[in-house]
Amino acid sequence: MSVRVKICGVTRPEDAAAAAAAGASAIGLVFWPESPRAVTLEQAARCAAAAGHASVVGVFVDQAPALVRAAVERVPLAGVQLHGDENVDQYRFGAHVIKAIAVGPDWRPSSVRDVPTDVLPLLDPRLMGGTGRRVNWRLAGEAARLRPLMLAGGIHERNVAVAIDRVAPYALDVSSGVELEPGIKDVNRIERLLAAVERVAGPVPGALW
Repeated sequence: MSVRVKICGVTRPEDAAAAAAAGASAIGLVFWPESPRAVTLEQAARCAAAAGHASVVGVFVDQAPALVRAAVERVPLAGVQLHGDENVDQYRFGAHVIKAIAVGPDWRPSSVRDVPTDVLPLLDPRLMGGTGRRVNWRLAGEAARLRPLMLAGGIHERNVAVAIDRVAPYALDVSSGVELEPGIKDVNRIERLLAAVERVAGPVPGALW
């Protein structure tokens, strides 16, 4: 079983290049201005240019479709990751769509079936992400048996093998688990994370889709 890995919250071209060189499937660029990992369009374009083979995904929170379209076209973006209350049908601009789902105490795994079949569900402890907290992996595993999904929240080199074993996700979304500080990645942690994934799941695919 191959598991893809997205390194999210990238703000520097050198980190984008390091993630791709380590074998990451994708990098994530956060366009929500309230995030400590936020990037401008100019920063995003520089990071995307350095990302090599890796897919480039833009992360947004309840932002206007016109703004998202501009980012897709200018950066450009292979994927759009939505972390608010968006109607995904308003964000189909030729890029793949990822929709974050907040996994709280009352969350039902069967609800992943409510996400359109061409949209990749992302399970996160809270919609805004980047908290370092984990979701309930037992519930996430039940959801992953219903359809492919991305798992986020508190994943790092020391627990990634357990996460893969319990959930069997299509992809992992990692941010704080490979950081020195918000937005500044640690190349060694990225490399160790990717190596740990490869040990338990085989080679990491070179792109998210």
